[in-house]
Amino acid sequence: MKKHVVASTAEIPPGARKLVTVAGRPIVIFNLDGNFFGLFNRCPHNGGSLADGIVTGLVRSTEPGTYTYCRRGEVVRCPWHGWEFDIRTGQSFCRPGDLKARQFNIEVADGRDIVEGPYV
Repeated sequence: MKKHVVASTAEIPPGARKLVTVAGRPIVIFNLDGNFFGLFNRCPHNGGSLADGIVTGLVRSTEPGTYTYCRRGEVVRCPWHGWEFDIRTGQSFCRPGDLKARQFNIEVADGRDIVEGPYV
């Protein structure tokens, strides 16, 4: 699989995101506590920009009247219709069985290890 240099880690501090274009594809990169995750910048529900969505968490309930807020900063909400996706996996919380935001693997490499081509 082809690899692309898209940003330095300093450009995307923890809790931030950056929209990049790789081979014509818009990809939003999220930094969750030093771990980087990439999602295609189109909500699979109706095409909204995930880069423009709110990053939030989940409210869970174990019984009526008992609520906890968890997974803070690990969920992105589409700005168009509010559909929520797990930033780590792309999994939809609205339709978890059959809908995912497309994921892209993000690899962090030491800048000294990167040599740019072309290779002939």
